[in-house]
Amino acid sequence: MKNLLLLSNSTNYGEQYMQWCKGIIASFVSGSEDSILFVPYAAVDFSYKVYTQKVNDALSEFGISVTNIDDIPDKQNAIKNTKAIFVGGGNTFHLLKKIQELNLVDEIQQVVKNGTYYVGWSAGSNLAAPTICTTNDMPIVQPHSFDAFRLINFQINPHYTEQILENHGGESRTKRLQEYLAVNKDQMILCMPEGTHLRVIDDKSKFYGEGGKLMKLGEELLISDGFTFQD
Repeated sequence: MKNLLLLSNSTNYGEQYMQWCKGIIASFVSGSEDSILFVPYAAVDFSYKVYTQKVNDALSEFGISVTNIDDIPDKQNAIKNTKAIFVGGGNTFHLLKKIQELNLVDEIQQVVKNGTYYVGWSAGSNLAAPTICTTNDMPIVQPHSFDAFRLINFQINPHYTEQILENHGGESRTKRLQEYLAVNKDQMILCMPEGTHLRVIDDKSKFYGEGGKLMKLGEELLISDGFTFQD
Protein backbone atom coordinates (compact mmCIF):
# COMPACT_ATOMS: atom_id res chain seq x y z
CA MET A 1 0.00 0.00 0.00
CA LYS A 2 1.39 3.39 -0.99
CA ASN A 3 1.44 6.02 1.76
CA LEU A 4 2.60 9.43 0.62
CA LEU A 5 2.59 12.89 2.20
CA LEU A 6 3.42 15.54 -0.38
CA LEU A 7 3.85 19.12 0.82
CA SER A 8 4.00 22.16 -1.43
CA ASN A 9 6.65 23.84 0.72
CA SER A 10 8.46 23.55 4.03
CA THR A 11 8.14 27.11 5.32
CA ASN A 12 5.47 29.78 4.99
CA TYR A 13 6.53 33.40 4.77
CA GLY A 14 7.37 34.87 8.17
CA GLU A 15 7.38 31.51 9.97
CA GLN A 16 10.07 29.27 11.40
CA TYR A 17 11.33 26.32 9.35
CA MET A 18 8.57 23.67 9.05
CA GLN A 19 6.35 25.58 11.47
CA TRP A 20 3.17 25.00 9.48
CA CYS A 21 3.80 21.38 8.53
CA LYS A 22 5.81 19.68 11.29
CA GLY A 23 2.71 18.50 13.13
CA ILE A 24 1.31 17.09 9.88
CA ILE A 25 4.56 15.23 9.25
CA ALA A 26 4.71 13.90 12.81
CA SER A 27 1.16 12.58 12.63
CA PHE A 28 1.87 10.89 9.30
CA VAL A 29 4.94 8.98 10.51
CA SER A 30 3.65 8.24 14.01
CA GLY A 31 5.14 4.94 15.16
CA SER A 32 8.06 5.15 12.73
CA GLU A 33 10.01 7.99 14.33
CA ASP A 34 13.08 5.85 14.96
CA SER A 35 13.59 4.67 11.37
CA ILE A 36 13.55 7.56 8.90
CA LEU A 37 15.99 8.17 6.06
CA PHE A 38 16.47 11.72 4.83
CA VAL A 39 17.48 12.41 1.22
CA PRO A 40 19.13 15.86 1.26
CA TYR A 41 20.38 16.04 -2.32
CA ALA A 42 18.24 19.03 -3.30
CA ALA A 43 20.61 21.18 -1.21
CA VAL A 44 23.05 23.09 -3.39
CA ASP A 45 24.69 25.97 -1.53
CA PHE A 46 24.83 24.35 1.92
CA SER A 47 25.93 20.92 3.12
CA TYR A 48 23.86 17.78 3.43
CA LYS A 49 24.84 17.56 7.10
CA VAL A 50 23.57 21.08 7.75
CA TYR A 51 20.33 20.25 5.96
CA THR A 52 19.82 17.09 7.99
CA GLN A 53 20.42 18.93 11.25
CA LYS A 54 17.94 21.61 10.20
CA VAL A 55 15.24 18.97 9.69
CA ASN A 56 16.07 17.26 12.98
CA ASP A 57 15.95 20.55 14.88
CA ALA A 58 12.53 21.33 13.44
CA LEU A 59 11.06 17.90 14.25
CA SER A 60 12.80 17.16 17.56
CA GLU A 61 9.80 18.17 19.66
CA PHE A 62 7.96 15.18 18.20
CA GLY A 63 10.76 12.73 18.94
CA ILE A 64 11.64 12.47 15.26
CA SER A 65 15.25 12.03 14.21
CA VAL A 66 16.18 11.46 10.57
CA THR A 67 19.35 9.82 9.27
CA ASN A 68 21.24 11.41 6.41
CA ILE A 69 21.39 8.82 3.62
CA ASP A 70 24.59 10.44 2.36
CA ASP A 71 26.38 9.23 5.51
CA ILE A 72 25.47 5.57 4.86
CA PRO A 73 27.80 3.47 2.69
CA ASP A 74 25.21 0.86 1.70
CA LYS A 75 22.38 3.14 0.65
CA GLN A 76 20.28 0.52 -1.09
CA ASN A 77 20.23 -1.70 1.98
CA ALA A 78 19.30 1.30 4.15
CA ILE A 79 16.38 2.07 1.84
CA LYS A 80 15.15 -1.53 2.07
CA ASN A 81 15.18 -1.45 5.87
CA THR A 82 13.78 1.97 6.71
CA LYS A 83 10.17 2.67 7.66
CA ALA A 84 9.98 6.12 6.09
CA ILE A 85 11.83 8.20 3.52
CA PHE A 86 11.90 12.01 3.64
CA VAL A 87 12.96 13.86 0.48
CA GLY A 88 13.63 17.53 1.07
CA GLY A 89 13.20 20.62 -1.07
CA GLY A 90 15.77 22.66 -2.93
CA ASN A 91 16.78 22.27 -6.55
CA THR A 92 14.85 19.49 -8.26
CA PHE A 93 17.38 18.92 -11.04
CA HIS A 94 20.26 18.56 -8.59
CA LEU A 95 18.18 16.20 -6.45
CA LEU A 96 17.23 13.90 -9.31
CA LYS A 97 20.72 13.87 -10.84
CA LYS A 98 22.29 12.76 -7.57
CA ILE A 99 19.69 10.05 -6.95
CA GLN A 100 20.21 8.76 -10.48
CA GLU A 101 23.99 8.71 -10.08
CA LEU A 102 23.60 6.63 -6.91
CA ASN A 103 21.19 4.22 -8.68
CA LEU A 104 18.49 4.79 -6.09
CA VAL A 105 15.47 5.62 -8.27
CA ASP A 106 14.19 2.06 -8.69
CA GLU A 107 14.99 1.13 -5.08
CA ILE A 108 13.03 4.02 -3.60
CA GLN A 109 10.17 3.51 -6.02
CA GLN A 110 9.89 -0.16 -5.11
CA VAL A 111 9.93 0.18 -1.31
CA VAL A 112 7.41 3.04 -1.33
CA LYS A 113 5.05 1.09 -3.56
CA ASN A 114 5.37 -1.74 -1.00
CA GLY A 115 4.41 0.44 1.95
CA THR A 116 7.41 2.49 3.12
CA TYR A 117 6.16 5.96 4.06
CA TYR A 118 7.22 8.77 1.73
CA VAL A 119 7.31 12.42 2.76
CA GLY A 120 8.34 15.02 0.22
CA TRP A 121 8.30 18.78 0.22
CA SER A 122 8.80 21.06 -2.77
CA ALA A 123 11.47 19.29 -4.88
CA GLY A 124 10.78 16.10 -2.92
CA SER A 125 7.12 16.30 -3.93
CA ASN A 126 8.11 16.87 -7.55
CA LEU A 127 10.00 13.58 -7.52
CA ALA A 128 6.88 11.62 -6.59
CA ALA A 129 5.43 12.47 -10.01
CA PRO A 130 6.20 10.69 -13.30
CA THR A 131 8.66 13.44 -14.30
CA ILE A 132 10.11 16.68 -12.96
CA CYS A 133 8.93 18.62 -16.03
CA THR A 134 6.57 20.84 -14.01
CA THR A 135 9.07 21.99 -11.41
CA ASN A 136 9.73 25.72 -11.02
CA ASP A 137 13.47 25.26 -10.61
CA MET A 138 16.31 26.29 -12.89
CA PRO A 139 18.14 23.34 -14.52
CA ILE A 140 21.51 24.08 -12.93
CA VAL A 141 22.66 20.52 -13.71
CA GLN A 142 21.53 17.94 -16.26
CA PRO A 143 20.03 14.70 -14.94
CA HIS A 144 20.27 11.52 -17.00
CA SER A 145 16.55 11.99 -17.75
CA PHE A 146 13.57 13.89 -16.33
CA ASP A 147 11.90 10.62 -15.25
CA ALA A 148 11.19 10.56 -11.52
CA PHE A 149 9.75 8.02 -9.04
CA ARG A 150 6.32 7.61 -10.70
CA LEU A 151 4.65 7.07 -7.35
CA ILE A 152 1.62 8.96 -8.67
CA ASN A 153 0.27 9.24 -12.21
CA PHE A 154 -0.01 13.04 -12.39
CA GLN A 155 2.38 15.95 -12.32
CA ILE A 156 2.83 18.40 -9.41
CA ASN A 157 3.58 22.10 -9.41
CA PRO A 158 4.56 23.15 -5.86
CA HIS A 159 4.61 26.79 -4.71
CA TYR A 160 1.84 27.46 -7.22
CA THR A 161 0.78 31.07 -7.60
CA GLU A 162 -1.27 33.04 -10.07
CA GLN A 163 0.27 36.34 -9.07
CA ILE A 164 1.83 38.39 -11.85
CA LEU A 165 4.34 41.16 -11.24
CA GLU A 166 3.22 44.52 -12.54
CA ASN A 167 4.94 45.48 -15.82
CA HIS A 168 6.72 42.11 -15.95
CA GLY A 169 6.89 40.61 -19.44
CA GLY A 170 7.61 36.98 -18.55
CA GLU A 171 5.10 34.14 -18.71
CA SER A 172 2.81 33.49 -15.77
CA ARG A 173 2.98 30.17 -13.96
CA THR A 174 -0.36 29.20 -15.47
CA LYS A 175 0.88 29.95 -18.98
CA ARG A 176 3.96 27.78 -18.53
CA LEU A 177 1.90 24.86 -17.27
CA GLN A 178 -0.50 25.28 -20.18
CA GLU A 179 2.51 25.01 -22.50
CA TYR A 180 3.48 21.74 -20.82
CA LEU A 181 -0.02 20.38 -21.41
CA ALA A 182 0.02 21.54 -25.01
CA VAL A 183 2.83 19.07 -25.74
CA ASN A 184 1.85 16.46 -23.13
CA LYS A 185 -1.82 16.27 -24.00
CA ASP A 186 -2.82 13.30 -21.83
CA GLN A 187 -1.22 14.57 -18.61
CA MET A 188 -2.75 16.20 -15.53
CA ILE A 189 -1.09 18.69 -13.17
CA LEU A 190 -1.92 19.28 -9.53
CA CYS A 191 -1.17 22.93 -8.71
CA MET A 192 -0.32 23.26 -5.00
CA PRO A 193 -0.13 26.74 -3.45
CA GLU A 194 2.11 27.18 -0.43
CA GLY A 195 0.66 25.84 2.80
CA THR A 196 -1.12 22.96 1.09
CA HIS A 197 -0.44 19.24 1.09
CA LEU A 198 -1.61 15.98 -0.42
CA ARG A 199 -2.20 12.59 1.18
CA VAL A 200 -1.94 9.63 -1.15
CA ILE A 201 -3.08 6.15 -0.15
CA ASP A 202 -2.73 3.69 -3.02
CA ASP A 203 -4.55 5.36 -5.93
CA LYS A 204 -6.63 7.77 -3.82
CA SER A 205 -5.39 11.34 -3.28
CA LYS A 206 -6.82 13.90 -0.85
CA PHE A 207 -5.91 17.59 -1.04
CA TYR A 208 -5.66 19.76 2.08
CA GLY A 209 -5.67 23.54 2.00
CA GLU A 210 -7.14 26.18 -0.27
CA GLY A 211 -6.50 27.52 -3.76
CA GLY A 212 -5.51 24.27 -5.44
CA LYS A 213 -6.14 23.47 -9.07
CA LEU A 214 -6.19 20.44 -11.33
CA MET A 215 -5.15 21.25 -14.87
CA LYS A 216 -5.66 19.22 -18.03
CA LEU A 217 -5.42 20.33 -21.63
CA GLY A 218 -8.15 22.96 -22.03
CA GLU A 219 -9.55 22.28 -18.54
CA GLU A 220 -9.01 23.79 -15.09
CA LEU A 221 -10.74 22.63 -11.92
CA LEU A 222 -10.40 24.67 -8.74
CA ILE A 223 -10.14 22.47 -5.65
CA SER A 224 -10.23 23.15 -1.91
CA ASP A 225 -9.71 21.44 1.43
CA GLY A 226 -10.81 17.81 1.47
CA PHE A 227 -11.05 17.36 -2.31
CA THR A 228 -10.45 13.72 -3.19
CA PHE A 229 -9.63 12.20 -6.55
CA GLN A 230 -8.43 8.93 -8.02
CA ASP A 231 -4.90 8.61 -9.34
